Amino acid sequence: MNKIVAIMAGSVWKVLVQPGDLVEEGRDVIILESMKMEIPITADFSGTVKEVKVNEGDFVNEEELLIEME
Repeated sequence: MNKIVAIMAGSVWKVLVQPGDLVEEGRDVIILESMKMEIPITADFSGTVKEVKVNEGDFVNEEELLIEME
């Protein structure tokens, strides 16, 4: 199972995928907001979204699990 984690601490501004979505490598999957900047989180691999572990508005820490993919 592949995992996508937060690259920095911040708030989840937008979740761009749902379970079952096919994701290509390089696609933005989540937008974090930190210090009034929007930071896109991209998939480092292709696959299917198994589970989204966060909701819009959640605060996450660096390296926190955001999405599990198959």
